[in-house]
Amino acid sequence: MGKLEKEILNLLSESEPLTLMEIAEKLNKKPKTIFRSLRKLFEEGKIICDIKTRRYTLDKDYEQQKKSEEIE
Repeated sequence: MGKLEKEILNLLSESEPLTLMEIAEKLNKKPKTIFRSLRKLFEEGKIICDIKTRRYTLDKDYEQQKKSEEIE
């Protein structure tokens, strides 16, 4: 996983669901660059996207896995 993917996951773990543009603005990156990383994270099952609002958030299973790793 690259640095940008980690930044996106960290941002989503600390905030409410965000749109592509909101993520790009908060990370000061171009939307096209963010989209590529979001697609990769989506394919890996780490994030989900609400089709109606087009907002991205962490996948519940990934979020639970991350929390259990922190405990160990």
